[in-house]
Amino acid sequence: MTEQEQILALREELHRHNYNYYVLNSPEISDKEFDDKMRLLQDLEKLHPEMQDPNSPTMRVGSDLSNDFKQVYHQYPMLSLGNTYSKTEVTDFYNRVQELLEGEAFEICCELKFDGTSISLTYEDGKLIQAVTRGDGEKGDDVTANVKTIRSIPLVLHGDYPQRFEIRGEILMPWVVFEELNREREAREEPLFANPRNAASGTLKLQNSSIVASRKLDAYLYYLLGEQVPCEGHYENMQKAATWGFKISEHMRKVKTLDEVFAFLDYWDTERKNLPVATDGVVLKVNSLRQQRHMGFTAKSPRWAIAYKFQAERALTRLNQVTFQVGRTGVITPVANLDPVQLSGTIVKRASLHNADIIEGLDLHIGDMVYVEKGGEIIPKITGVDVNARSFMMGDKVRFITRCPECGTPLVRFEGEAAHYCPNDVGCPPQIKGKIEHFISRKAMAIDGLGPETVDAFYQIGLVKNIADLYSLRAIDIRGLDRMGDKSALRIVHGVADSKQVPFERVLFALGIRFVGETAAKKLAKAFGNIEALEQASLEQLMEVDEIGEKIAQSVVTYFSLPANRELVERLKDAGLQMARQEEDESEKSDKLAGLSIVISGVFSHHSREEYKEMIERNGGKNVGSISSKTSFVLAGENMGPAKLEKAQKLGVRIINEDEFLQMLL
Repeated sequence: MTEQEQILALREELHRHNYNYYVLNSPEISDKEFDDKMRLLQDLEKLHPEMQDPNSPTMRVGSDLSNDFKQVYHQYPMLSLGNTYSKTEVTDFYNRVQELLEGEAFEICCELKFDGTSISLTYEDGKLIQAVTRGDGEKGDDVTANVKTIRSIPLVLHGDYPQRFEIRGEILMPWVVFEELNREREAREEPLFANPRNAASGTLKLQNSSIVASRKLDAYLYYLLGEQVPCEGHYENMQKAATWGFKISEHMRKVKTLDEVFAFLDYWDTERKNLPVATDGVVLKVNSLRQQRHMGFTAKSPRWAIAYKFQAERALTRLNQVTFQVGRTGVITPVANLDPVQLSGTIVKRASLHNADIIEGLDLHIGDMVYVEKGGEIIPKITGVDVNARSFMMGDKVRFITRCPECGTPLVRFEGEAAHYCPNDVGCPPQIKGKIEHFISRKAMAIDGLGPETVDAFYQIGLVKNIADLYSLRAIDIRGLDRMGDKSALRIVHGVADSKQVPFERVLFALGIRFVGETAAKKLAKAFGNIEALEQASLEQLMEVDEIGEKIAQSVVTYFSLPANRELVERLKDAGLQMARQEEDESEKSDKLAGLSIVISGVFSHHSREEYKEMIERNGGKNVGSISSKTSFVLAGENMGPAKLEKAQKLGVRIINEDEFLQMLL
């Protein structure tokens, strides 16, 4: 056997062993034997680079190269499911199905609702070619390199699979992995992940796929899409997908009656606590694909499926202390420190109290026995107090603080808001670090090589005290710092230099002006053109800008009224950042679409969606995200979202293709 033939044989063998171990949970060889074969394959592939294969088992270990995620439009929109929390609402759903199907017999597929992060996988000729996150439902991040490190997701299929299809599921972090990861983070004094869902989502977005590989993510697949799906039933399709190598939940059940649905809900309301991964409910789907098509979609979700959410698990424990944290925008968040208690598979030591009104409403005292729930919250929350457990030994009543716990500045509370703020945004350490972290983030300046840990380290030693200090960094200043080698130092310095080309609207967003998000920054940049004009703008002038209300306008005025902020902007200008909007070619502008509100949907061949959006704006039109009676027309590409198609037809909104649209601009 030649080395090339040995490579092919090892790949096939390792794919089989991987499937046996991670999907079937029945390994045929020891871990050492598997590792030895993997090392041999890696060595052989290094000797034969011409045999490179993106779906080789060696891809499971990941890479330490940075991977910027590109946005990809879903062929089929990833809609969310309608939620229900009671059996009465489940009965209503069942009755609606009967009504929509006009008495025709139907089956319901009951399946566990795994609590992770959604993923869409595309396979072609039996090989994984793309993995995309849910994103906003229409487009998501291409995380293929990271997903290839998840061993329960097959890179190569076996059996009689379709030539091309999409399969969707949930990326999960098992409880045992989650607990171990948080133990490691606690030892390093790093922020803990609130739950496995956040940990899985955060891991999937890491730029370093070798770290993703070390996190031992898992995946369950639950829906098959494509032109050539093998069966007419959803349940049958999933059983078929299991034979191709996918990890499908063994707990799916096909039922016919409402009583059978309730029996499934009751069983898993308790039994889910014994599962190795987090679940937060049950998904009920009409099994027949033909019936699914007949029932169709609402604007946001399918009519043929619903998610039943379990009631939040509740535990009773003692309140020991309340501490107060300061966020990036100065928001003060009270946190309850508790006796450790098991809740939804994790040990809970802290819970959010949200704001002063919540604290007052609970009438909390130190030493109280409190009820803690997790539910769908990112952080557990206190929902009640066992007043009968109080004694004469009870501690002081919990009161909201009046000064910032970090800098001592008196707190303020804006009219109509529940939160208290520290107004010292130029001198409060957590706010300063938070502003720097926001400034370097991907949607803002996207500075490569910097992250929260690095920002904290630079701040602690006085190297970076505000965002302008980033542009004074030299490789010689940061080389040799904790885990900072020559390569990392140069990467940061080059990343800072590259950010000087970021357009003005993103620079404006990166400044972190309170209430000025991405959209508001774009509107302000377009309206005023440069930072000098924006600095001098009055409240009235700001409020004349489309979608800029008094709240945002006042925040902008306040920001530029502070000398420290104006000085910061001057330093950024001197550093060479883009502080003016690039001039548009006036010859390309027209009013051919003036007064028209246009919705874009689908996948296009001549231009990207962003290019079409720019064309609409350049020609006087307005981009809108949802269809209404005021929509002028829909610019539709291939695979237009079914919900949008249905709504456009219902409202009689005109649908045109890209050739017709381009003709309009001639």
